[in-house]
Amino acid sequence: MSCNSCGTGGGTPGGCKNHGTCGTSGCNKLTVFDWLANMELPDGQKAFPYVEIRFKNSRKEFYHNSEGLQLKIGDIVATETQSGHDIGIVTITGELVRVQMKRKRIKINGEIPKVYRIADEKDVEKWVTAREKEEPMKVRAREIAIRLQLKMKISDIEFQGDGSKATFYYTADDRVDFRELIREYASEFKTRIEMRQIGLRQEAARLGGIGSCGRELCCSTWLTDFRSVTTGAARYQNLSLNPQKLAGQCGKLKCCLNYELDSYMDALSAFPKQNQKLYTEKGTAVCQKVDIFKGLMWYCYEGDWMSWHTLTTEQVHEIVSKNKAKETVTSIEEYASELIAEEEVSFENVVGQDSLTRFDQPKSKSRNKRNKRRRPAKPQNNAATATAASPKEAQPARKPRPKKNNRTPEAKTNNNRKPSSKKPINANRNTNKSETNKTTGETKSSKPRNNRNKRRNRNNSNKNNPNKPPKKED
Repeated sequence: MSCNSCGTGGGTPGGCKNHGTCGTSGCNKLTVFDWLANMELPDGQKAFPYVEIRFKNSRKEFYHNSEGLQLKIGDIVATETQSGHDIGIVTITGELVRVQMKRKRIKINGEIPKVYRIADEKDVEKWVTAREKEEPMKVRAREIAIRLQLKMKISDIEFQGDGSKATFYYTADDRVDFRELIREYASEFKTRIEMRQIGLRQEAARLGGIGSCGRELCCSTWLTDFRSVTTGAARYQNLSLNPQKLAGQCGKLKCCLNYELDSYMDALSAFPKQNQKLYTEKGTAVCQKVDIFKGLMWYCYEGDWMSWHTLTTEQVHEIVSKNKAKETVTSIEEYASELIAEEEVSFENVVGQDSLTRFDQPKSKSRNKRNKRRRPAKPQNNAATATAASPKEAQPARKPRPKKNNRTPEAKTNNNRKPSSKKPINANRNTNKSETNKTTGETKSSKPRNNRNKRRNRNNSNKNNPNKPPKKED
Protein backbone atom coordinates (compact mmCIF):
# COMPACT_ATOMS: atom_id res chain seq x y z
CA MET A 1 0.00 0.00 0.00
CA SER A 2 1.19 3.51 -0.72
CA CYS A 3 -0.37 6.89 -1.11
CA ASN A 4 -0.53 8.83 -4.36
CA SER A 5 2.35 11.16 -3.49
CA CYS A 6 4.85 8.35 -2.81
CA GLY A 7 7.32 7.15 -5.42
CA THR A 8 8.81 3.71 -5.95
CA GLY A 9 12.42 4.52 -6.80
CA GLY A 10 15.24 4.14 -4.31
CA GLY A 11 13.22 2.30 -1.66
CA THR A 12 12.04 5.51 0.03
CA PRO A 13 8.88 7.48 -0.71
CA GLY A 14 9.24 10.40 -3.03
CA GLY A 15 6.36 12.45 -1.64
CA CYS A 16 6.16 12.79 2.13
CA LYS A 17 9.77 11.59 2.88
CA ASN A 18 8.62 9.62 5.93
CA HIS A 19 10.35 6.35 4.98
CA GLY A 20 7.25 4.32 4.26
CA THR A 21 5.09 5.63 7.10
CA CYS A 22 3.51 8.74 5.64
CA GLY A 23 1.15 10.93 7.58
CA THR A 24 -1.68 10.62 5.09
CA SER A 25 -2.53 7.10 6.40
CA GLY A 26 -1.96 5.59 2.98
CA CYS A 27 1.28 3.61 3.29
CA ASN A 28 0.45 1.31 6.22
CA LYS A 29 -2.53 -0.19 8.01
CA LEU A 30 -4.05 1.81 10.87
CA THR A 31 -1.55 4.63 10.46
CA VAL A 32 -2.09 7.68 12.69
CA PHE A 33 -1.32 11.19 11.47
CA ASP A 34 1.27 12.83 13.69
CA TRP A 35 -0.22 16.30 13.95
CA LEU A 36 2.22 17.23 16.76
CA ALA A 37 5.36 16.49 14.79
CA ASN A 38 6.13 20.13 13.88
CA MET A 39 5.53 21.48 17.40
CA GLU A 40 8.56 22.10 19.62
CA LEU A 41 8.59 21.26 23.30
CA PRO A 42 8.82 24.05 25.90
CA ASP A 43 12.18 24.78 27.45
CA GLY A 44 13.23 22.31 30.11
CA GLN A 45 10.68 19.60 29.17
CA LYS A 46 11.91 16.19 28.07
CA ALA A 47 10.42 14.21 25.23
CA PHE A 48 7.92 11.48 26.08
CA PRO A 49 9.99 8.27 26.53
CA TYR A 50 7.52 5.91 24.82
CA VAL A 51 7.06 5.01 21.17
CA GLU A 52 4.56 3.05 19.11
CA ILE A 53 6.02 0.27 16.95
CA ARG A 54 4.29 -1.54 14.11
CA PHE A 55 4.88 -5.18 13.23
CA LYS A 56 3.40 -7.31 10.47
CA ASN A 57 -0.02 -6.20 9.22
CA SER A 58 -2.05 -4.34 11.85
CA ARG A 59 -0.24 -5.45 15.04
CA LYS A 60 1.00 -2.45 17.01
CA GLU A 61 2.42 -2.17 20.52
CA PHE A 62 3.90 0.51 22.79
CA TYR A 63 7.51 0.29 24.02
CA HIS A 64 9.63 2.19 26.51
CA ASN A 65 12.63 4.05 25.13
CA SER A 66 14.68 3.59 28.27
CA GLU A 67 18.04 4.12 26.53
CA GLY A 68 17.03 7.57 25.28
CA LEU A 69 17.61 6.72 21.60
CA GLN A 70 17.01 9.41 19.00
CA LEU A 71 14.15 7.64 17.22
CA LYS A 72 12.09 8.99 14.37
CA ILE A 73 9.20 7.63 12.32
CA GLY A 74 10.29 4.82 10.01
CA ASP A 75 13.30 3.58 12.01
CA ILE A 76 13.74 -0.20 12.29
CA VAL A 77 14.41 -1.16 15.90
CA ALA A 78 14.96 -4.33 17.96
CA THR A 79 12.46 -4.69 20.80
CA GLU A 80 12.13 -6.85 23.89
CA THR A 81 10.10 -10.08 23.90
CA GLN A 82 9.68 -13.00 26.29
CA SER A 83 12.43 -14.92 24.51
CA GLY A 84 14.84 -13.31 22.08
CA HIS A 85 14.04 -10.05 20.30
CA ASP A 86 11.61 -8.81 17.66
CA ILE A 87 12.03 -6.35 14.80
CA GLY A 88 9.53 -3.56 14.14
CA ILE A 89 9.13 -0.10 12.60
CA VAL A 90 8.53 3.07 14.61
CA THR A 91 5.19 4.72 13.72
CA ILE A 92 4.61 7.40 16.39
CA THR A 93 6.96 9.31 18.69
CA GLY A 94 6.58 12.21 21.10
CA GLU A 95 3.47 13.55 22.80
CA LEU A 96 1.06 11.85 20.43
CA VAL A 97 2.04 8.51 21.99
CA ARG A 98 0.73 9.80 25.33
CA VAL A 99 -2.62 10.58 23.71
CA GLN A 100 -2.84 7.13 22.11
CA MET A 101 -1.93 5.31 25.33
CA LYS A 102 -4.59 7.26 27.21
CA ARG A 103 -7.13 6.48 24.50
CA LYS A 104 -6.37 2.75 24.65
CA ARG A 105 -6.27 2.81 28.48
CA ILE A 106 -2.68 1.67 28.86
CA LYS A 107 -0.97 2.66 32.10
CA ILE A 108 2.28 4.52 31.59
CA ASN A 109 3.96 3.17 34.72
CA GLY A 110 2.92 -0.42 34.01
CA GLU A 111 5.03 -3.27 32.72
CA ILE A 112 5.86 -2.11 29.22
CA PRO A 113 8.65 -3.78 27.21
CA LYS A 114 11.57 -1.63 26.15
CA VAL A 115 13.47 -0.87 22.96
CA TYR A 116 16.90 -2.50 22.79
CA ARG A 117 18.61 -0.72 19.93
CA ILE A 118 18.32 0.41 16.35
CA ALA A 119 18.51 -2.69 14.16
CA ASP A 120 21.78 -3.33 12.31
CA GLU A 121 22.31 -5.14 9.00
CA LYS A 122 22.44 -8.64 10.54
CA ASP A 123 19.15 -8.07 12.34
CA VAL A 124 17.49 -6.86 9.16
CA GLU A 125 18.82 -9.85 7.15
CA LYS A 126 17.43 -12.34 9.67
CA TRP A 127 14.13 -10.48 9.69
CA VAL A 128 13.85 -10.50 5.89
CA THR A 129 14.72 -14.21 5.56
CA ALA A 130 12.14 -15.07 8.23
CA ARG A 131 9.46 -13.04 6.43
CA GLU A 132 10.19 -14.86 3.16
CA LYS A 133 9.42 -18.21 4.78
CA GLU A 134 5.91 -17.20 5.91
CA GLU A 135 3.97 -17.64 2.64
CA PRO A 136 5.15 -21.17 1.71
CA MET A 137 4.84 -22.18 5.36
CA LYS A 138 1.20 -21.02 5.40
CA VAL A 139 0.38 -23.21 2.40
CA ARG A 140 1.99 -26.25 4.03
CA ALA A 141 0.28 -25.53 7.37
CA ARG A 142 -3.14 -25.48 5.69
CA GLU A 143 -2.44 -28.82 4.03
CA ILE A 144 -1.56 -30.40 7.39
CA ALA A 145 -4.70 -28.98 9.04
CA ILE A 146 -6.86 -30.38 6.23
CA ARG A 147 -5.17 -33.78 6.49
CA LEU A 148 -5.93 -33.90 10.22
CA GLN A 149 -9.59 -32.92 9.44
CA LEU A 150 -9.61 -29.93 11.79
CA LYS A 151 -12.38 -27.35 11.34
CA MET A 152 -10.10 -24.33 11.33
CA LYS A 153 -8.47 -21.96 8.86
CA ILE A 154 -4.87 -20.77 9.06
CA SER A 155 -5.22 -17.14 8.00
CA ASP A 156 -1.75 -15.71 8.67
CA ILE A 157 1.71 -16.60 10.02
CA GLU A 158 4.07 -14.12 11.66
CA PHE A 159 7.70 -14.88 12.47
CA GLN A 160 9.55 -13.25 15.31
CA GLY A 161 12.34 -10.91 14.25
CA ASP A 162 15.13 -13.32 15.20
CA GLY A 163 13.31 -16.28 13.58
CA SER A 164 13.06 -18.28 16.81
CA LYS A 165 9.24 -18.42 16.99
CA ALA A 166 6.31 -18.46 14.57
CA THR A 167 2.81 -17.33 15.52
CA PHE A 168 -0.07 -18.99 13.65
CA TYR A 169 -3.29 -16.94 13.47
CA TYR A 170 -6.38 -19.05 12.79
CA THR A 171 -10.16 -18.72 12.75
CA ALA A 172 -12.64 -21.37 13.88
CA ASP A 173 -16.30 -21.49 14.82
CA ASP A 174 -15.80 -23.83 17.78
CA ARG A 175 -12.96 -24.89 20.04
CA VAL A 176 -10.28 -26.93 18.28
CA ASP A 177 -7.98 -29.53 19.83
CA PHE A 178 -4.75 -28.72 18.01
CA ARG A 179 -2.26 -30.56 20.26
CA GLU A 180 -1.43 -33.04 17.55
CA LEU A 181 -1.34 -30.20 15.04
CA ILE A 182 1.36 -28.38 17.04
CA ARG A 183 3.48 -31.55 17.10
CA GLU A 184 3.16 -31.83 13.34
CA TYR A 185 4.12 -28.17 12.89
CA ALA A 186 7.12 -28.41 15.23
CA SER A 187 8.50 -31.47 13.43
CA GLU A 188 7.80 -29.94 10.00
CA PHE A 189 9.07 -26.36 10.49
CA LYS A 190 11.73 -26.91 13.21
CA THR A 191 10.76 -23.86 15.28
CA ARG A 192 8.67 -22.91 18.29
CA ILE A 193 4.95 -22.69 17.51
CA GLU A 194 2.32 -20.41 19.04
CA MET A 195 -1.37 -20.70 18.08
CA ARG A 196 -3.56 -17.61 18.40
CA GLN A 197 -7.27 -17.55 17.56
CA ILE A 198 -8.78 -14.39 16.08
CA GLY A 199 -12.24 -13.41 14.87
CA LEU A 200 -13.40 -12.99 11.32
CA ARG A 201 -13.26 -9.21 11.53
CA GLN A 202 -9.75 -9.29 12.98
CA GLU A 203 -8.74 -11.56 10.12
CA ALA A 204 -10.04 -9.08 7.55
CA ALA A 205 -8.24 -6.26 9.40
CA ARG A 206 -4.94 -8.15 9.32
CA LEU A 207 -5.09 -9.26 5.70
CA GLY A 208 -6.75 -6.13 4.25
CA GLY A 209 -8.51 -5.86 0.91
CA ILE A 210 -10.84 -3.78 -1.26
CA GLY A 211 -14.48 -3.35 -0.28
CA SER A 212 -17.54 -3.16 -2.50
CA CYS A 213 -17.27 0.64 -2.44
CA GLY A 214 -13.92 0.47 -4.24
CA ARG A 215 -11.84 1.68 -1.29
CA GLU A 216 -9.63 -0.19 1.18
CA LEU A 217 -11.34 -1.85 4.11
CA CYS A 218 -12.09 0.48 6.99
CA CYS A 219 -10.90 -2.08 9.54
CA SER A 220 -7.44 -2.18 7.94
CA THR A 221 -7.00 1.59 7.47
CA TRP A 222 -8.54 3.54 10.35
CA LEU A 223 -11.26 1.60 12.21
CA THR A 224 -9.94 0.19 15.49
CA ASP A 225 -13.06 -0.71 17.49
CA PHE A 226 -15.58 -3.21 16.16
CA ARG A 227 -19.10 -2.36 17.24
CA SER A 228 -21.95 -4.80 16.88
CA VAL A 229 -24.00 -4.41 13.69
CA THR A 230 -27.56 -5.74 13.48
CA THR A 231 -30.09 -6.08 10.69
CA GLY A 232 -32.13 -3.33 12.35
CA ALA A 233 -29.62 -0.81 10.99
CA ALA A 234 -30.47 -1.95 7.47
CA ARG A 235 -34.22 -1.79 8.16
CA TYR A 236 -34.06 1.77 9.44
CA GLN A 237 -32.21 2.83 6.28
CA ASN A 238 -34.74 1.08 3.98
CA LEU A 239 -32.11 -1.31 2.60
CA SER A 240 -33.01 -4.66 1.10
CA LEU A 241 -32.18 -7.49 3.49
CA ASN A 242 -29.93 -9.26 1.02
CA PRO A 243 -27.09 -10.98 2.90
CA GLN A 244 -24.81 -10.92 -0.14
CA LYS A 245 -24.98 -7.11 -0.33
CA LEU A 246 -25.00 -6.39 3.40
CA ALA A 247 -22.07 -8.69 4.26
CA GLY A 248 -18.45 -7.63 3.95
CA GLN A 249 -15.33 -9.64 3.19
CA CYS A 250 -15.32 -11.05 6.70
CA GLY A 251 -18.76 -12.60 6.18
CA LYS A 252 -20.33 -10.37 8.85
CA LEU A 253 -22.54 -7.32 8.38
CA LYS A 254 -20.65 -4.30 7.08
CA CYS A 255 -19.39 -1.88 9.72
CA CYS A 256 -20.41 1.07 7.51
CA LEU A 257 -24.08 0.34 8.22
CA ASN A 258 -23.61 2.13 11.55
CA TYR A 259 -22.03 5.28 10.08
CA GLU A 260 -25.28 7.05 9.06
CA LEU A 261 -27.64 5.25 11.40
CA ASP A 262 -27.93 8.22 13.80
CA SER A 263 -28.97 10.64 11.05
CA TYR A 264 -31.61 8.17 9.83
CA MET A 265 -32.94 7.75 13.36
CA ASP A 266 -33.25 11.53 13.77
CA ALA A 267 -35.12 11.84 10.48
CA LEU A 268 -37.47 8.96 11.32
CA SER A 269 -38.45 10.56 14.63
CA ALA A 270 -40.75 12.99 12.73
CA PHE A 271 -42.46 10.19 10.76
CA PRO A 272 -45.67 8.44 11.80
CA LYS A 273 -45.62 4.69 12.14
CA GLN A 274 -45.62 2.89 8.81
CA ASN A 275 -48.27 0.42 9.97
CA GLN A 276 -50.65 3.32 10.69
CA LYS A 277 -53.73 3.13 8.44
CA LEU A 278 -55.60 6.18 7.14
CA TYR A 279 -59.42 5.92 7.24
CA THR A 280 -61.36 7.93 4.66
CA GLU A 281 -64.83 7.85 3.11
CA LYS A 282 -63.38 6.34 -0.05
CA GLY A 283 -61.62 3.54 1.82
CA THR A 284 -58.74 2.58 4.05
CA ALA A 285 -55.26 3.62 2.88
CA VAL A 286 -52.08 1.69 3.68
CA CYS A 287 -48.46 2.91 3.54
CA GLN A 288 -46.38 1.33 0.77
CA LYS A 289 -43.16 3.35 0.58
CA VAL A 290 -41.24 6.00 2.53
CA ASP A 291 -38.62 8.56 1.48
CA ILE A 292 -36.89 9.51 4.69
CA PHE A 293 -34.90 12.62 3.78
CA LYS A 294 -37.59 14.13 1.52
CA GLY A 295 -40.28 13.51 4.14
CA LEU A 296 -42.67 11.77 1.71
CA MET A 297 -44.92 8.74 2.14
CA TRP A 298 -46.82 6.77 -0.50
CA TYR A 299 -50.29 5.38 0.29
CA CYS A 300 -52.79 3.30 -1.65
CA TYR A 301 -56.31 2.07 -0.96
CA GLU A 302 -56.97 -1.51 0.04
CA GLY A 303 -58.07 -3.33 -3.09
CA ASP A 304 -56.57 -0.71 -5.43
CA TRP A 305 -52.92 -1.57 -4.98
CA MET A 306 -51.66 -0.15 -8.28
CA SER A 307 -52.48 3.54 -7.77
CA TRP A 308 -50.23 5.23 -5.20
CA HIS A 309 -50.71 8.70 -3.74
CA THR A 310 -47.87 10.83 -2.37
CA LEU A 311 -48.32 12.57 0.96
CA THR A 312 -46.01 14.54 3.23
CA THR A 313 -45.49 13.70 6.88
CA GLU A 314 -47.47 16.79 7.96
CA GLN A 315 -50.45 15.72 5.84
CA VAL A 316 -50.31 12.20 7.27
CA HIS A 317 -50.20 13.57 10.81
CA GLU A 318 -53.19 15.76 10.00
CA ILE A 319 -55.24 12.82 8.69
CA VAL A 320 -54.29 10.69 11.71
CA SER A 321 -55.35 13.45 14.11
CA LYS A 322 -58.71 13.75 12.30
CA ASN A 323 -59.19 9.99 12.53
CA LYS A 324 -58.55 10.09 16.26
CA ALA A 325 -61.03 12.99 16.64
CA LYS A 326 -63.52 10.97 14.53
CA GLU A 327 -63.72 13.66 11.87
CA THR A 328 -64.59 12.66 8.31
CA VAL A 329 -61.91 12.71 5.60
CA THR A 330 -63.23 12.45 2.05
CA SER A 331 -60.12 11.02 0.36
CA ILE A 332 -56.36 11.28 0.31
CA GLU A 333 -56.40 12.51 -3.30
CA GLU A 334 -57.13 16.03 -2.07
CA TYR A 335 -53.84 16.19 -0.20
CA ALA A 336 -51.94 14.49 -3.01
CA SER A 337 -53.28 16.96 -5.63
CA GLU A 338 -52.03 19.91 -3.56
CA LEU A 339 -48.57 18.38 -3.44
CA ILE A 340 -48.51 17.77 -7.20
CA ALA A 341 -49.55 21.35 -7.95
CA GLU A 342 -46.74 22.72 -5.78
CA GLU A 343 -44.20 20.48 -7.50
CA GLU A 344 -45.30 21.63 -10.97
CA VAL A 345 -44.75 25.27 -10.08
CA SER A 346 -41.38 24.75 -8.43
CA PHE A 347 -39.87 22.39 -11.01
CA GLU A 348 -38.42 23.58 -14.32
CA ASN A 349 -36.46 21.37 -16.66
CA VAL A 350 -34.69 24.04 -18.69
CA VAL A 351 -31.65 22.21 -20.02
CA GLY A 352 -33.26 18.79 -20.35
CA GLN A 353 -30.90 17.09 -17.93
CA ASP A 354 -33.61 14.80 -16.57
CA SER A 355 -34.51 13.36 -19.97
CA LEU A 356 -33.51 9.74 -20.38
CA THR A 357 -33.34 10.06 -24.17
CA ARG A 358 -31.19 13.21 -24.31
CA PHE A 359 -28.23 11.22 -25.65
CA ASP A 360 -30.34 9.35 -28.23
CA GLN A 361 -30.86 12.35 -30.53
CA PRO A 362 -29.85 11.97 -34.21
CA LYS A 363 -26.63 13.39 -35.54
CA SER A 364 -26.40 17.01 -36.63
CA LYS A 365 -27.25 18.01 -40.19
CA SER A 366 -23.71 19.17 -40.96
CA ARG A 367 -22.37 15.64 -40.61
CA ASN A 368 -25.08 14.31 -42.90
CA LYS A 369 -24.11 16.86 -45.54
CA ARG A 370 -20.49 15.77 -45.39
CA ASN A 371 -21.50 12.14 -45.82
CA LYS A 372 -23.65 13.04 -48.82
CA ARG A 373 -20.70 14.75 -50.48
CA ARG A 374 -18.52 11.72 -50.02
CA ARG A 375 -21.06 9.13 -51.17
CA PRO A 376 -22.06 8.87 -54.89
CA ALA A 377 -25.53 10.08 -55.89
CA LYS A 378 -28.21 7.42 -55.71
CA PRO A 379 -30.62 6.90 -58.69
CA GLN A 380 -34.01 8.47 -58.14
CA ASN A 381 -36.20 6.68 -60.74
CA ASN A 382 -36.22 3.61 -62.94
CA ALA A 383 -35.29 5.54 -66.08
CA ALA A 384 -32.17 6.82 -64.43
CA THR A 385 -31.27 3.34 -63.25
CA ALA A 386 -31.69 1.97 -66.78
CA THR A 387 -29.36 4.60 -68.26
CA ALA A 388 -26.80 4.45 -65.44
CA ALA A 389 -26.88 0.66 -65.07
CA SER A 390 -23.46 0.10 -66.63
CA PRO A 391 -20.90 2.85 -67.38
CA LYS A 392 -19.63 1.00 -70.46
CA GLU A 393 -23.01 1.18 -72.20
CA ALA A 394 -23.28 4.89 -71.55
CA GLN A 395 -20.00 5.54 -73.41
CA PRO A 396 -20.14 6.10 -77.21
CA ALA A 397 -19.53 3.02 -79.32
CA ARG A 398 -16.01 2.72 -80.71
CA LYS A 399 -15.34 2.14 -84.40
CA PRO A 400 -14.37 -1.46 -85.27
CA ARG A 401 -10.73 -2.02 -86.14
CA PRO A 402 -9.85 -3.35 -89.62
CA LYS A 403 -9.59 -7.09 -89.75
CA LYS A 404 -6.23 -8.71 -90.30
CA ASN A 405 -5.77 -12.19 -91.78
CA ASN A 406 -9.49 -12.84 -91.64
CA ARG A 407 -9.40 -13.02 -87.82
CA THR A 408 -12.61 -12.23 -86.01
CA PRO A 409 -12.68 -10.49 -82.61
CA GLU A 410 -13.88 -13.75 -81.14
CA ALA A 411 -10.72 -15.44 -82.29
CA LYS A 412 -8.60 -12.72 -80.72
CA THR A 413 -10.22 -13.18 -77.34
CA ASN A 414 -9.86 -16.93 -77.61
CA ASN A 415 -6.15 -16.64 -78.43
CA ASN A 416 -5.59 -14.64 -75.26
CA ARG A 417 -7.06 -17.40 -73.13
CA LYS A 418 -4.88 -20.10 -71.62
CA PRO A 419 -4.97 -23.46 -73.39
CA SER A 420 -7.23 -25.89 -71.57
CA SER A 421 -6.62 -29.59 -71.07
CA LYS A 422 -10.07 -30.48 -72.40
CA LYS A 423 -10.58 -31.97 -75.82
CA PRO A 424 -11.12 -29.51 -78.69
CA ILE A 425 -14.70 -28.85 -79.55
CA ASN A 426 -15.95 -30.05 -82.90
CA ALA A 427 -15.84 -27.33 -85.54
CA ASN A 428 -19.03 -28.57 -87.16
CA ARG A 429 -20.99 -26.98 -84.35
CA ASN A 430 -19.74 -23.55 -85.39
CA THR A 431 -20.51 -24.18 -89.05
CA ASN A 432 -24.03 -25.46 -88.45
CA LYS A 433 -25.00 -22.56 -86.18
CA SER A 434 -26.76 -19.61 -87.70
CA GLU A 435 -27.64 -16.22 -86.35
CA THR A 436 -30.99 -14.55 -87.06
CA ASN A 437 -31.53 -10.86 -87.25
CA LYS A 438 -34.62 -9.92 -85.28
CA THR A 439 -35.43 -6.82 -87.34
CA THR A 440 -34.97 -8.23 -90.91
CA GLY A 441 -35.43 -11.94 -90.23
CA GLU A 442 -32.30 -12.79 -92.30
CA THR A 443 -29.97 -15.53 -91.19
CA LYS A 444 -26.19 -15.18 -91.10
CA SER A 445 -24.01 -18.19 -91.02
CA SER A 446 -21.24 -17.94 -88.47
CA LYS A 447 -17.67 -18.43 -89.71
CA PRO A 448 -15.55 -21.24 -88.30
CA ARG A 449 -13.12 -20.27 -85.61
CA ASN A 450 -9.59 -20.32 -87.00
CA ASN A 451 -7.88 -20.77 -83.62
CA ARG A 452 -9.62 -24.07 -82.88
CA ASN A 453 -8.67 -25.43 -86.31
CA LYS A 454 -5.08 -24.50 -85.62
CA ARG A 455 -5.11 -26.36 -82.29
CA ARG A 456 -6.52 -29.45 -84.00
CA ASN A 457 -3.79 -29.32 -86.66
CA ARG A 458 -1.13 -29.02 -83.98
CA ASN A 459 -2.46 -32.06 -82.10
CA ASN A 460 -2.57 -34.14 -85.30
CA SER A 461 0.99 -33.16 -86.22
CA ASN A 462 2.20 -34.18 -82.77
CA LYS A 463 0.56 -37.60 -83.12
CA ASN A 464 2.17 -38.24 -86.52
CA ASN A 465 5.62 -37.11 -85.34
CA PRO A 466 7.75 -40.26 -84.80
CA ASN A 467 10.55 -38.38 -83.01
CA LYS A 468 8.32 -37.45 -80.11
CA PRO A 469 8.66 -39.90 -77.17
CA PRO A 470 5.54 -41.89 -76.33
CA LYS A 471 3.47 -40.93 -73.31
CA LYS A 472 3.84 -42.91 -70.14
CA GLU A 473 0.97 -45.15 -69.32
CA ASP A 474 -0.53 -45.01 -65.90
